Amino acid sequence: MVTTVDSATPDIRDGSRKELLRTLGIVEKRVLWLATAIIDHANRVRPNPSGLKVGGHQASSASMTSIMTALWFHELTRHDRVSVKPHASPVLHAINYLLGDLAPEFLTQLRSFGGLQSYPSRSKDPDPVDYSTGSVGIGATAPLWGAIARRYVDGRFGGADSGRQYSLLGDAELDEGAIWEAVQDPMVAGLGEIVWVVDLNRQSLDRVVPGTAAERLRGMFAAAGWQVLTLKYGQLLEELFARPGGAELRLRLDTMENPEYQRLLRCTPQQLRDRLPGTGTSSAAVAELITQLDDDTLHRAVRNLGGHDLGALLTAYDDIDDSRPTVIFAYTVKGHGLPTEGHPQNHSSLLTGEQMAEFAARLGEDLEAPWSVFADGSPEATLCAATAERLRRPRQEALTPPAVPADLDRAAPGGVGNTQQALGRVLLDLTRKAPEVAGRIVTVSPDVSSSTNLGGWLNKVGVWSPTERTNWFADDAETILHWREKPSGQHLELGIAETNLVGLLGELGATWSRWEQPLLPIGVVYDPFVNRALEPWSYGIYAGGQSILVGTPSGVTLAAEGGAHQSITTPSLGIEQPGCVSYEPAFGIDTEWCLLESLSNLGKPDGSSAYLRLSTRPVDQSLAAVPTDPAARERRRRQTVAGAYPLRRAHTPAVTIAVMGALVPEALAAADRLASLGHPADVLCVTSPDLLFRALRARRGQEDAPSWILDQVLPAERATPLVTLVDGHPHTLAFLGTVNNVPVTTLGVSRFGQSGALDDVYRYHHIDTDSVVRAALDLIG
Repeated sequence: MVTTVDSATPDIRDGSRKELLRTLGIVEKRVLWLATAIIDHANRVRPNPSGLKVGGHQASSASMTSIMTALWFHELTRHDRVSVKPHASPVLHAINYLLGDLAPEFLTQLRSFGGLQSYPSRSKDPDPVDYSTGSVGIGATAPLWGAIARRYVDGRFGGADSGRQYSLLGDAELDEGAIWEAVQDPMVAGLGEIVWVVDLNRQSLDRVVPGTAAERLRGMFAAAGWQVLTLKYGQLLEELFARPGGAELRLRLDTMENPEYQRLLRCTPQQLRDRLPGTGTSSAAVAELITQLDDDTLHRAVRNLGGHDLGALLTAYDDIDDSRPTVIFAYTVKGHGLPTEGHPQNHSSLLTGEQMAEFAARLGEDLEAPWSVFADGSPEATLCAATAERLRRPRQEALTPPAVPADLDRAAPGGVGNTQQALGRVLLDLTRKAPEVAGRIVTVSPDVSSSTNLGGWLNKVGVWSPTERTNWFADDAETILHWREKPSGQHLELGIAETNLVGLLGELGATWSRWEQPLLPIGVVYDPFVNRALEPWSYGIYAGGQSILVGTPSGVTLAAEGGAHQSITTPSLGIEQPGCVSYEPAFGIDTEWCLLESLSNLGKPDGSSAYLRLSTRPVDQSLAAVPTDPAARERRRRQTVAGAYPLRRAHTPAVTIAVMGALVPEALAAADRLASLGHPADVLCVTSPDLLFRALRARRGQEDAPSWILDQVLPAERATPLVTLVDGHPHTLAFLGTVNNVPVTTLGVSRFGQSGALDDVYRYHHIDTDSVVRAALDLIG
């Protein structure tokens, strides 16, 4: 159902509505001034020796000022959380300043080093920010996943607040596919705490958006089960609609193309009288109506939209149905109240000094002393103080996550197995050997649980659901995967949308700082789709979310899949992603150690995320040659989680083969053949090129990281020509040649694959045993 909010609806709350709106109106103007002045100072006042544009989006901030003033100073509680559209960050900082949550010296530091960030940042801004935004579509959807994470924490551990989760977003942001992937996910329809407010200013970066898409957008949200509220016109226009000719005026405005409406905002009063009636059959009635209006009233009426009507906004917030998600379409004018109001290219335009002076005079502000607050005892100061007190959140210490064992002391597995199987086995082992750790683990997958070896874990812990649901296959003896949905479940299953998965993963990984309850979230996706998930997962890490992303199966070892379904770039992505440690284990025991190490780094202020790249290739586990002596085993474990370990050492090596993951059998076979030719080879099993690269940079004084692992696995006295081998792009391990400055040949995958038997595919990409032997012989000469 789509509901249009009447701006004339009386406020049902106690107190004088008229006095409240008057006070809010004064606060709104101060917020608009401060937001505009923050940007002005960064661009026009602060010295800028480089001459590079600073920017800041005054027009985009202006269109959100009314919406945010009504929300913060009347509606929000301390339990609520808000995601603010990126280009409205100056409005957020202005509000925080008036509430006493931002020191005045920061108002002059927008986009300066160590100052206010360009877009709201939970981890970098000095004032309260609930959600980091900036990547279009990602910040807007974050509260959806934040709501699920809050429900999960509250259901399992209690203590999480029960407030609303707001997203304030621009209408152009609705073009992003991430928005609609999230809106249609089955989990979202029951989230009554979700409220989106769309700043419908009908402008994008370059232009006025053609057409009238609002009705279509409203229908799409309604079809997904959302409550849809529309704030189109303000009180002045609603009063005019009630007069003779008013129905014709409403029809004229309703059917007007966006560019034509925007042009009216730039017209003189006489031009308005000429243009507004149009040329249709109702033009005479409209013309007659506006003859009754003076120039000032006509000027105000044409821009009197619901998103700038504080009374209509308060009514809309009161009308929210908390039993389902709500979206409020608030019609606004981009640049509302500024000299650039309604200009089609005002997105990144900045007011000139002359315009700022005129703007200050109109608002009664002082351009030379722009950071004034309200006088003590004034209604506005009283409102600010009451709002600050209402929104103040008690400080609580985050719980320390349980200690994760470094080794589950399982005997080195024999037989044939793969690293993907090991993932499921370790999760089950933790339920028995470290139940307090297992109780904090939550897994997420996009409809791939059964094909990524999570079935045993899922059967053990159940699937999370806000309410218990009937398992209609519980009595089916042939059903192996038991889909028991209940509030105590520890696995969350989403639809096939990797963007949603990592969005949820990021929010589950932020509960340690948002709700003071650390979780240990693990997301599992097919490795070829890690690229699709990378941006939102990266943004979640930037925002403070700590999680483990498992990509499996991976590489051209997915021989039968072929083509683009074989991941090539993901090994190097693990090196390049900030805030994340990447691993590609070769054996089951390596997987165990790397996973436990990754879990131990989650849910704490100095923690980090991890990416594990796994495989379904069956490998003889005895090739790992895990030492039986406890001290030697621990040494191997430490090397494994630090990035590499010597898998085979020759007495006097002629060449070294550094190999990752599923290609270890090829490396060992090549070493055997080289030895038979009189060229003994060392074999180095690399588990984390990421950590080895950090160690190399640390050795050169470029990074603060341990470097001992290089001395143990690539000691200078054993330096030989080097062959690197990886089921991914060959440049992943190319840097290893610089550790001891030796000749290096890099083998890997640098072109699209194709379907075929494993031997054929390896041969096609020159990562088979023959290719390793040839590369080594060429280096040896």
